[in-house]
This record gives sequence, C-alpha cells and structure tokens, in this order.
Amino acid sequence: MPRLFLILCLLLFASLAKAKLEVNVEPSNKAVKENIIIFLSDVDTADLPKLKQLYKHVDQQATQAAQALGYYHTRNHIRLDDTEKKPVLHIDVELGSPVLLNQVNIEILGEGKGTEAFQLPVAEELAPGKQLNHSAYEGMKSLINNRAQNYGYFSGKFVQRQLLINVETNRADINLQYQTGPRFQFGDVTFSSTVFNQGVLERMVAFDKGAEYQADQVAEFNRDLLASGYFSHVKVTPQPDQAENLQVPIEVSLTLRDPHSLGLGGGYSTDVGARAKLAWDQHWLNPEGHSRGAAMEISRLRQNLSTYYQVPLDNKIADNLRYFAGLQHEYIDDVETESVVLGAELHKTLSNDWERTIGLRAQHDDFSLGEASGDSQLLIPSLTFQRLMVSSRINPDYGYRLLLDVEGAARGVISTVDFARVLTQAKGLYTFLDNHRVLARLRLGAVATNEFDDIPPSLRFFAGGDQSVRGYGYQELSPEDSNGENIGGRYLMTSSVEYQYEFIDKWRLATFVDYGNAVNNINDPLKTSVGVGLRWSSPIGSVRIDVARSLSDPDEDFRIHFSMGPEL
Repeated sequence: MPRLFLILCLLLFASLAKAKLEVNVEPSNKAVKENIIIFLSDVDTADLPKLKQLYKHVDQQATQAAQALGYYHTRNHIRLDDTEKKPVLHIDVELGSPVLLNQVNIEILGEGKGTEAFQLPVAEELAPGKQLNHSAYEGMKSLINNRAQNYGYFSGKFVQRQLLINVETNRADINLQYQTGPRFQFGDVTFSSTVFNQGVLERMVAFDKGAEYQADQVAEFNRDLLASGYFSHVKVTPQPDQAENLQVPIEVSLTLRDPHSLGLGGGYSTDVGARAKLAWDQHWLNPEGHSRGAAMEISRLRQNLSTYYQVPLDNKIADNLRYFAGLQHEYIDDVETESVVLGAELHKTLSNDWERTIGLRAQHDDFSLGEASGDSQLLIPSLTFQRLMVSSRINPDYGYRLLLDVEGAARGVISTVDFARVLTQAKGLYTFLDNHRVLARLRLGAVATNEFDDIPPSLRFFAGGDQSVRGYGYQELSPEDSNGENIGGRYLMTSSVEYQYEFIDKWRLATFVDYGNAVNNINDPLKTSVGVGLRWSSPIGSVRIDVARSLSDPDEDFRIHFSMGPEL
C-alpha cells in the first residue's frame, strides 16, 4: 500500500511539473511567490480532471511555502483557466499579517562556550522584531552543528531546541541551547599499504597527535597527499566514533598513481610564436619518494632540454631538494645565447605561506650581442621569496603574487665576473560589482657590476612583449649599441594597469596602459603604450588577445599580442 501511494504521488507530481503555473501574491511579495513556485514547479498538461484533483495538494503546498517565510494567515484562491490551448493554474494568495520574533535565546554551554569555534556571526534575521523565517532558524541550527563537527566537539548536542509560534498573537519565540561537551584531539594516523616508507607518509601529516581537532587541517592533509604527485586517489577519514581518551583516529586510504607519465603540449604567443613541449616524469622511483623527470621545449626563438632529480625533505611534502641540469639555445633579433646550467635548489614553504628557495648553480654562456660576442662562466648563489594568494589557480577573481629574487657571483670563485642582480615583481587582481575588475603589475630589476660588458644576455634586462610593455615586440626595448642593435640594460621597470569588463559569462573586454623600459641609467626615458583586448576564461586559464600601440613612438604600428595562461 505505501508503494502504491508513492507511485500515485509521483504521477501527480509529474502532471503538476508539466503545467503552466501563475502565482499572484497580495500584497506583492517576491520571496513568497518564488517559494511557492519552487514548491510546485510548472505545469503543462491537458488532463483537466487530474489538475482539479490536485487543488487540495496545491493549496497545502502554497500554504507551507508561505509559512516557511513567516506568513501563517494566508488564504489561497485556486482556479483553472482552460480557455487557451494549454490550461493555466492560477493561485491568488492573500498573505495576511506575518509572525514576528519576540524572544530569541541562542546559548552555547560547556567547554566550547566563548571559544573561537562558537563565535557565531550576528544573525540579523533572528533578531527580536524580525519576521519569522524558518530557513534562518534551521540555518542557525546547522551552523552550530557544523561548527561543533569542524572543531572537534563530537559529543555536542542541543539540550533545548524550540520554535514556539503563537498564531493568534503573531509572535514566535526561539530557544536554542547547545551543550558542546569536551573538544576532541587528533589521534593516531594509519595508512593503507603503499610502496613508501612510513616516514615518507608521516611527514605529510599536517597536525600532531594530541593537538586539538580541526577539520581544516584534515582537508589540508588530504590536499598535501594529492599534491605530492604519488597518488591518484586519497581519502582521509576521521573516526570520532572510535575515539579513545578523546583522541580521534585518522584513517587514510591511498591509491598509487602510475609512476610514469608522458606529456605532449603546445601553445602560441606573439612573444615566442608556436611552441611544442614534451615532458616525462617518474613521480616516484623508490620507497623514499624520490622523483625525476625531463622536458624538451622547441619554438622558433628558443630551444631547451632540461632534467631534474627531486628529494623530499623531512617535513611537509612541499619542501624538497631539487637537482637540475639544462641546455638552452636562444636567438632573438641580434642576441644569441647558448647556455649550460647545472645546479640545486632547496625549496621550503614558510609558516607565513611564503615560499623560499635557496639555490646554487653553475652556468656557462656563449653569447653574441650585435657585433660583440663573449663567453662567461659563473657560480651563482641565489635566494628567492615568493607568495601567491588567489581565489582560484586557473581563473581567479582576486588575489596577488609577490616575488623577490636576489643572485650574484664573485670573480675568482669559478666565476669570470663580479655581479649582483635583484628582481622584484608584484601583481594584483581585484573584482568589484560582479563583472568589473582591475589587474595591475609592477616589475623592477637592477644589475650591479663594474664589468657589464661581460654579463651574459640571460642576466641583462630587456622589455617589450605580451607580459611586459605591449605595443612593442618581445625584448625589443633595451639600450642599443652603435649599430642600433639591442644589447640589454642594467635596470628594468615595467608596469601596467588594466581594466576588464565581463559582458558575457567568461568573456571580458579590456583596456590598459603599459609603462616601462630596460635602461642603463635610471634617468633614461620610459615608454608608454595603450591598447584594448579581449579575454576568455578558458578551462586552462585566461586566453588573451590585445591590440596595442605606443604613445612614446608614434611611428610604431599597431601590434597584436596573443597569450594564454593564468593572469597571476
């Protein structure tokens, strides 16, 4: 019998869901109207007898939809208009006076009282004198329960949970009392069987045994395991029902990924033209979690081959020691460079979310700039700090990126020239009023040396191109030799301010001003360009096409720039 009743109800709802429905609320109330429509949906059928059988159901649903928003004195007038080809079900609703909140008592009891976990936001909809809204009441109960679960108050419960409605006086009282109980702690972490040593897995744990439980740290642990590159599937499961002495055991289920992956990619930008890339990675090759890989990239202006070997360190998986080697040939206008690099980098994520990289590399360059040529041999220690904060890695709405890179070499310590080089970068993105946003960037650099002629092009500064000063070609801006050929500068300053307007979902129009240059004297003039562009937020990041023109050099033609990838 219950199954037959369910089938009949489904048939009735199927009829109702296909009909045309018109709702009129007096006095006009958009929220009530939308709620009734949600409860009932559209109707589209010519089965008039069945529609009339639904009158009682429609009346009940409309009444409940209004009561959910505090209207307990509604009167519904339902009629069927079958004069058209398709029948129309009309519901005219007289609202009456709403129920208002009188006394509201929301109280946290127990060890969690006054703690960060239960610092509840002010619920304006639940203030005395406000109209009763069942959704706000249920939302507050859910919020308290969620806070308890997120902060480890697993034995918490409501000791009083009352919503008292007096329909005659149009008043309602809320009384919520939640007893938190004690806060639980993190217990032992157990892993499913893998090829890795226990220590490799344990160093990824984002919390200590005995620390106060927090769901955010469990989620961070899950993310770190996935980010390690070792696993295709990760499931971290707290088990509060198996807690002993208030310590929650954590069970981790891991599925190893294929140790090898081969990637073939390509792209195009007006800076380097079409390019193709082939990459091979061995994500793990022993129980200690070491990894290695190699990559090759080919474009018209640049060809390189690189390889690496990476060793994870004793703390979080983001910290590692990477050894690398590479060969590169680059030919841009009259600047040609062949480089061989061998080195190591120590990566560490600091407690304030900055990433620090300490590096040491040996670099040999054979180069020519215009009519001059030379070679250099350098041993370069380096220190880099960077921080990225974004709402999304691919297509963010807001965020920023900061970078500071310092490196140098000393003549006689393998190196053929003394120098110190500093590069700083800041980018910021901010979205406002839903479809307006501003993107700004600033890049500053300087090389200090008494032998600038011996500095290879890879350590000099050039400006111009898609990610620099648009309206000019890639690395087209720099000091020139006596033949008018670019040779790179001691200093770099480039900046940009861009406004974007989203006119269709994922499509934006842009207008921008770029300002900067690569120079040998900080008093040398900088270049200004302006332009317009189109942006598409694709699944792989922003695809950008710009038309720009220099204001500083009116003889320069309009230049089209195309690029793709994350904006920050």
